[in-house]
Amino acid sequence: MRTYAAVDLGASSGRVMVGRVGPDILELTEAHRFPNRPVRLPEGLHWDVLGLYAGVLDGLRAAGAVDSVGIDGWAVDHGLLDAEGALLANPVHYRDARTEGVAEKVWATLPAAELYAATGIQYAPFNTLYQLMAARSTARFAAARRLLLVPDLLTYWLTGEEGTELTNASTTQLVDPRTRRWSREVADRLGIDLGLFAPLRRPGDPAGLLRPAVLEETGLTGPVPVTTVASHDTASAVAAVPATGERFAYICTGTWSLAGLELDAPVLTEESRAANFTNELGLDGTVRYLRNIMGLWLLQECLRAWGEPDLGGLLRQAAAVPGLRSVVDAGDAAFLAPGRMPERIAEACRASGQPVPGTPAETTRCILDSLALAHRRAIGQAQHLAGRSVDVVHVVGGGTRNALLCQLTADACGLPVVAGPTEAAAFGNVLVQARAHGLVGDRAGMRRLLARTRSLTRYEPRGDAAAWRAAGARLGTAP
Repeated sequence: MRTYAAVDLGASSGRVMVGRVGPDILELTEAHRFPNRPVRLPEGLHWDVLGLYAGVLDGLRAAGAVDSVGIDGWAVDHGLLDAEGALLANPVHYRDARTEGVAEKVWATLPAAELYAATGIQYAPFNTLYQLMAARSTARFAAARRLLLVPDLLTYWLTGEEGTELTNASTTQLVDPRTRRWSREVADRLGIDLGLFAPLRRPGDPAGLLRPAVLEETGLTGPVPVTTVASHDTASAVAAVPATGERFAYICTGTWSLAGLELDAPVLTEESRAANFTNELGLDGTVRYLRNIMGLWLLQECLRAWGEPDLGGLLRQAAAVPGLRSVVDAGDAAFLAPGRMPERIAEACRASGQPVPGTPAETTRCILDSLALAHRRAIGQAQHLAGRSVDVVHVVGGGTRNALLCQLTADACGLPVVAGPTEAAAFGNVLVQARAHGLVGDRAGMRRLLARTRSLTRYEPRGDAAAWRAAGARLGTAP
């Protein structure tokens, strides 16, 4: 049996998990959890990446002796380094307003349809491509000699070696999903220097050894290798879907809901672009064909506005509220920014002529019904656009703790939902490290080990399918 440290960075917290893997053994415990609080400076919203790095070091100290370390985290955001390898500033947060209106300027040079045909990446205002175009006239960008995505930046600080992990690189909107290499066509037409990026790495590749200073600070005894994992946390989470066959859809739930299919090739049609599906790269040459949905961010922001009430009690009250009374489009960019979420949801219901939620329980039910409706639409459209049918929906991530959301998703999709594991990204991280050491076999073998060793919950669909269709029609988001 071997022991691995999985550094898993989320939008609201980071954690260092310790995984133990052996024949028919897969264990995961939390060594250290630390907050991830954005900081608003006069020039915009930033990540406190120095605080995150300190949390990683504390976590490795708490983890104790490990055979390898792997890092996964969120996509698109990055740090810029100068010619000496020093960080020029804390990474800008993807919710910052600097990219407003940038996409339209990009499309004037490279039309949206051509950009999608080249990269397969959905439109989102915060894509790395748009961040680069927004920053290109700044002195900081002029001084930059290297760009590292957040997990790669922390790996660099741990090892002193630079690399760009492929699954996360694919979210930059600068990678061709067919060749799995940088798209020189896109970069050249937009004047982006691909020399900013470190060489591509793939999950399982070695990423270096912990530096002597890191060993001293964490108390670890070297050499300790760092292994490249699927560093996009969604890619790690999808790798940890405990599916027993190929006819499945997945929803990775948390601050975002990522709903879609695992495919062997991208879907680059104009119909796919119009539906705003993305083709992000996954483990072993796969494509994560999915749609980004606002996710439990809506509820998290409401809880913050309400003074953090007891979530369990609130969900019990929400379960008693009549379903589908009011719904909103959970993919609407109007809900992207923080602040005033209960009021914005109420305004959306009022504008669409629906009853306005009057209590936290009614607002919570509106959010969960709306998320289930968005899951239904995404899974249905993904099957249509990819020409593939599914028999089951696997829900992984933090949303698996929300039984009401899981049941409503089964009801809305008309398919069984299998919920678990909760810490899917960390499990995927650990299993890729274990596979690099020969302890597990292929992707199917990883999933069989998860299915044998994890406790999963199954939700059967119930209720009236016509009611869900009608709710989607109210929003103009059918099916």
